Amino acid sequence: MSPQQINSFAEFQQFEGSELGASEYHTITQDQINQFAAATLDYQWIHLDQERAKTESPFGSTIAHGYLTVSLLPYLWAQIVEIGNLKMQVNYGIEELRFNQAVTVNSQVRLRAKLISLKNLRGIAKAQLEVIMEIKDQPKPAFTGIITFLYHFNS
Repeated sequence: MSPQQINSFAEFQQFEGSELGASEYHTITQDQINQFAAATLDYQWIHLDQERAKTESPFGSTIAHGYLTVSLLPYLWAQIVEIGNLKMQVNYGIEELRFNQAVTVNSQVRLRAKLISLKNLRGIAKAQLEVIMEIKDQPKPAFTGIITFLYHFNS
């Protein structure tokens, strides 16, 4: 699956109100969880202690940090849409973020995105996206929310 190519505000605007697609699935490994814990200094046992999580956790295994799943947004978004002709992209905001279900270790997740709105702010494209992180073979998503990116196109 190739990402949708977008090279200008006008090209982006044609997708307003439309679902842009879904990323490939990404497996959340224990190593990734451990590295995220080290990077964020969040060492809760529910994320790291596999033996304790098997017996004491309601999930039966370790789980990914909620913010680890959110941090995958840029990586997974780039599999859906490739923005070209770009000076830079800036993360602008997250609204209405809801963690709906824990992501257990070795789960596969993917991102589904819909362009809610696109505004031209004096040459900067402000894109609001409805995002859903799906968990393979699970009825409830890991999270839902609205993210906003600012795109500075070259022309």
